[in-house]
Amino acid sequence: MSQTTPHQKTFPVSWEELHRHSKALAWRLMDSGPWQGLVAVTRGGLVPAAIVARELEIRLIDTICIASYDDRAQGALTVLKDVPGDGQGWLIVDDLVDTGKTAQVVRDVLPKAHFATVYAKPAGRPLVETFITEVSQDTWILFPWDTEPQSVPPIIRSRAD
Repeated sequence: MSQTTPHQKTFPVSWEELHRHSKALAWRLMDSGPWQGLVAVTRGGLVPAAIVARELEIRLIDTICIASYDDRAQGALTVLKDVPGDGQGWLIVDDLVDTGKTAQVVRDVLPKAHFATVYAKPAGRPLVETFITEVSQDTWILFPWDTEPQSVPPIIRSRAD
């Protein structure tokens, strides 16, 4: 499994930050609806999708299930479950658009849906209509479901000499 750009930086996101950013995504999407339903991209999009669905009072929720990441690298994409139709009137929610590979598969399945993510990196950004926070391509986002509190050295110690 290889990745296009090595991840040189980390961007830890707490549960509170993710909730706040997901709610901000709902605010940004409020005037783009009404939505027939919402499609969460699993697994990362499940939590943001639940928050967006609550804030926009969307009750019809489906999932598109794509396996591609291990804990640090993107590998081959496998669609485990898709969604029927072309996406017309539907909102897709994911946590992040990174290289755009996963987003492109989702776009191929649901070309007429509105695609929204909480976080976006430059390589994948053109594939989504709406996002909240952009991070550099060489940043690895540490989502709260992938982390636990532990001691870390000061960042200056990680500088290459």
